[in-house]
Amino acid sequence: MNDETPLTPLPPPVATSIGPRTDFRIGEEFGTAKKNLPPLKIIGIGVALIAVAWAIAAFVQRPRSTASGAIDEVVSVEIPNQHAVMVAINVAFQNNGAKPFWIQTIKAEVQTTDNIFSSDAASAVDLDRYYQAFPALKQYAGTPLQREGTVDVGSQAKGTIVVSFPVTPEVFAARKLLRVTIQPYGQPVPLVMTK
Repeated sequence: MNDETPLTPLPPPVATSIGPRTDFRIGEEFGTAKKNLPPLKIIGIGVALIAVAWAIAAFVQRPRSTASGAIDEVVSVEIPNQHAVMVAINVAFQNNGAKPFWIQTIKAEVQTTDNIFSSDAASAVDLDRYYQAFPALKQYAGTPLQREGTVDVGSQAKGTIVVSFPVTPEVFAARKLLRVTIQPYGQPVPLVMTK
C-alpha cells in the first residue's frame, strides 16, 4: 500500500517593493563623538563663558584689607660700627572693617638696588632706650604702635615703629621702596603701606 500523500507545490513568491537598498553601518551610528556630542565650537564658547564668569567672581570676591593707611615721616640714624641703620617710621591708618582691627605683627621691608631686607618692629617698651641712644629718632616720634593693640571700627590709629636694617645710611637714603606690613588677627589680608 502506498500511503504516501502527494506533496502540494508551494505558491510562487509574491514580489514586494522594499525600496532602494541602504548601506547600514552600526559603527557610525553609535559610539562616535561626531554623532553623540555637540560641535566643538559650541563647547569652546561654553567653556570660555564659564571661565570669564569664574574670573569675574574671583576678582569681586577676593579678600581685601579692612584698613587703609600711609607712611608719614621716616627718620634713620647710623648704628656705629655695625654697617646698619635704625629707622623710626610714623604710620597712620583707619579701620574701615566691620570688626576691630587687632594687630598681630608689624614688619618693615626696605628694597635697595641689590636686595630686600626685612625687620620686625621693636617692642614698644624698648623705644625709650633707642630714643636715648639715638636722639635723632625722636624727631617725629609719636606714640608707639604696639602689637596686640586694637583699632575700633571707623577709628584711626597713628604711631611710630622702630626697625633696623643691615645697610649703610647712603644705601637706605637711595632705597627704591619702604614697605610697612601690619597683619591683623583673623583676617587673611594684611594692611600694606609703601613709601
